[in-house]
Amino acid sequence: MLDFLYSIDVFLFRLVNQSISNPIFDKLFLLITDVKSWLIAYIIIWFILLLKGGRMGKISAVGIIILIVVTDQLSSALLKNVFERLRPCHVLEDINLLVSCKKSFSFPSSHAVNNFAVAFFFGNLFKKYKSLLIAVAVFVALSRVYIGIHYPSDIIAGALIGGSIGYLFSLLAQRVELFFISKSEKNKHD
Repeated sequence: MLDFLYSIDVFLFRLVNQSISNPIFDKLFLLITDVKSWLIAYIIIWFILLLKGGRMGKISAVGIIILIVVTDQLSSALLKNVFERLRPCHVLEDINLLVSCKKSFSFPSSHAVNNFAVAFFFGNLFKKYKSLLIAVAVFVALSRVYIGIHYPSDIIAGALIGGSIGYLFSLLAQRVELFFISKSEKNKHD
């Protein structure tokens, strides 16, 4: 059964990594997958949340830092070392490898975990941006397969793990906001 599932994973990997490969997608997916490409946008959005987002903006600005630390450590430091799955670039031949093949393990994709955590965290708190956030997370996750360093199952697992944690953190952020609202109302009556 595991061999059958792995064969599906390899088939899907090759479909994304080789069948749709072209010079334009090569450049596009390298840009999408590079965290540094997004860093300035992340910083600007974080400051806007902190300075202009009201109470929930401040709560989510603090929450997102904690969320990323939790999800990144969970995926990179714990789960990858538990599963010890080699990256496709170490196992498969004739792949379209656009970056150096990392020595770290493959499962789950930390990019997928982190980006889906952010998408579900902010998407649940700021619902009008949910579709955009999920679309960005999908493209970032897909880029990891396209550039040759993750299997599709790595990103699917990462999406499920990250999305679940992001959603739970959004519920926590909503509870924190309710706590501050009730505390503020109590102070008004005292």
